[in-house]
This record gives sequence, structure tokens and C-alpha cells, in this order.
Amino acid sequence: MPHTFDPKDQKLNAPSFNKLIEPIKDLLVGAPLLVSRGNRPLQMDFDHQLKALIYFHLEEHSSGRALIQALNEDDFAREQVAPPDGIMKSSFSEAINSRGLEQLQYIYQGLRAKAPNLLPHKYAELGELVSIDGSLIDAVFSMTWADYRDGSKKAKVHLGFDLNHSIPSKIYLTDGKADERPFVSQILSAGQTGVMDRYYQCHKNFDLWQSEGKHFVCRIKASTRKSVVTENAIPINSIIFYDAIVLLGTPRVNQTRKTVRLVGFQIDNVRYWVATDRFDLTAEQIALIYKLRWDIEKFFGWWKRHLRVYHLIARSKYGLMVQVLAGLITYMLLAIYCHEHHAEKVSIRRVRELRNKIKNETRDVGRNLSSIQNVKEQYVPFSNAKT
Repeated sequence: MPHTFDPKDQKLNAPSFNKLIEPIKDLLVGAPLLVSRGNRPLQMDFDHQLKALIYFHLEEHSSGRALIQALNEDDFAREQVAPPDGIMKSSFSEAINSRGLEQLQYIYQGLRAKAPNLLPHKYAELGELVSIDGSLIDAVFSMTWADYRDGSKKAKVHLGFDLNHSIPSKIYLTDGKADERPFVSQILSAGQTGVMDRYYQCHKNFDLWQSEGKHFVCRIKASTRKSVVTENAIPINSIIFYDAIVLLGTPRVNQTRKTVRLVGFQIDNVRYWVATDRFDLTAEQIALIYKLRWDIEKFFGWWKRHLRVYHLIARSKYGLMVQVLAGLITYMLLAIYCHEHHAEKVSIRRVRELRNKIKNETRDVGRNLSSIQNVKEQYVPFSNAKT
């Protein structure tokens, strides 16, 4: 079945929604086809599934029930988003929990490759920067795969965040107990610099990442033992108070085999110790890179609060990954839309403005269609007039 993501095939055409999804239209043409696993035809093809998930995040729906109700009752959602014959809750749940992941991964990777060419490139002099962190998702007891601790179920997202373009990069989903540190090597590509908090401190990994050609800027504990190899000059009137080439850890216990650079700086009476293998930058640049790590914290907060990504509409690990990927795709589409149409970063003000524009366009088209229908009903052809 060919893809049908065509804005001209709907009665109530919303130009703003079509502008939002413009960057993925060509990707849909090449996406793997979604096929039925049995004899029954699909109740919802991938195009409608993707649009429904984008709509879910865009409109801040709090549950799958709210989304299904909107798909059946809201004029825009019914005409532009829902399948032609509508969708029942059971069919929607089946689709989210068992279909579409391969297609969503294809769209996400394609959009992720396209987005840097559409968005501003910041901090080019610092190289490719990727902040790495994990985020817990509250689960329910029926999600048996989401182990965390007794009496609690949680899943965990392991995410890389492209600091140069302010968009997400690679993502992995595990149960809540999974360690975050092993995912650094999977998230980073050679030549990139991972920016991490002190939870990621691991001297063995510092050696591993250097051998893989992957850079790091990682906060470490102030109490970490260090053996100084070379001390660097400290700039005058600077936030930097320490800069040296060192071996970290206790000899014959957990000491790094390769030297690292240790930079200490102070902001608002808080002292930070940061280990890195970026010997090519100034100490102030290292401090700046670590401060940029907070961008991933701000992303998680905004993403959760305004796109309702963690309001579960799926219970299986498969379905939760479908929901999370759709949330990331929605965020990247909003980032591109806000930059192209407002030359701004994503903000809730612009998202609300977009929601209102879509609703207003739908009302305008609806009124026009009603007016045309009224004219047709009032018009009586002369050939049928009685004499």
C-alpha cells in the first residue's frame, strides 16, 4: 500500500500543520512499508499512526483515551489525522504496542541527519558536542519488564543531545535499573565530545573512550586522587583555579593508564573538577563546554512538561519506544518550524501559537465549506423552474 501523507487528500486542509510536517514528507516516501501480520487489513497505516502520535504530543493530550476521543470528535483531528474510517481504542493500542517501530526509527534517523542542515550550528570552534544523560519514566506494575526497585516500576531513556544544534541524537530505552555509563560508547561517534556529569566518572572508561577516538568532558568527584604529570599556567582574573595533566585514581587499583587533563573552575562559590582529553582547548573553553551540559537537563524538563512524552499510551517496551521516538520527532519538527518561521528556538509560546493557528485554519475552512453547501442548497437551476 503506498504512503498517503498528502495534504491535498483531506477536506479540512491546515496549512500550518503541513508546514510543521514538511521535513518528513520525503522521508515517508522511502520508509519501510507497514504490512498487516494477518488476513485482516490494517485499521491504521503508518502515515496515520505517525500523524496521530505527532498530534498527541503537539496538543499535550494526557492519555490515549483523550487522543482517541479527539480523533473521533475534533474536526481537524478527524479529517487530517485519523484514518478515513476512524480508529477504535483497541485497534490504536494494538498498533502502538506492536507496529511501526522500524518505520519510526527510519524517520527519526532521517530527520536527525537532515536537521543539522536546517538549524543554526553553534560552538563550531569547540567541535561536535554531545551531552549524555539518562531520564527515568514512571511505569505501572503491569509493565513487568521495567524493573527498578521493590514496589516501583520505571523505564529509563539514555539520550545523547546535540549541543551544537540543540536537538536529540541517539537514544536507547532500558529498565530503570540499567547503568547509564555503558551507553556512552554507543551514543558517541569517533571525533565527538561527550559532556557528562560526575555519575559517569569511570577511569576505565576514560581510557576506553580515548582508545576509541571519542572525547569527553566529565565532571569528577573533588576527592578523586590525582598524580600530577604537568601543571599548566592559570589565567589571571579567571574562573579557572586549576589546570594540569594528570593520572586519575589510585595506582594499581583504579588509576587511568592514559593521562587526562584536569580543569578546576569556580562559579557562584561552587567548585567544579572536570576531566577531559581535549588538550587542544583553553581551560575556559573546557569550563564552557561543561556548562553547556545543562542544555540536556533543560531539554528533558521542557520535553516532559510541554509535549507530555511521559504520559504513557503504551505499556510494552516496544510501544514505549514508539511513543518516545514520536516525541523526539515532534520536538525536532518544532525546532525546525520555529527556526524557519520565527528565527527562534523552540518555546511553549510558539507551540501554543501553532496550535491556535491550526484550530483557526480548520474553523475557517469549515465555515467556507458550510457556506458553499448553503449556496448549493439555495440554488435552483432555471431548467427546473416551473412556468
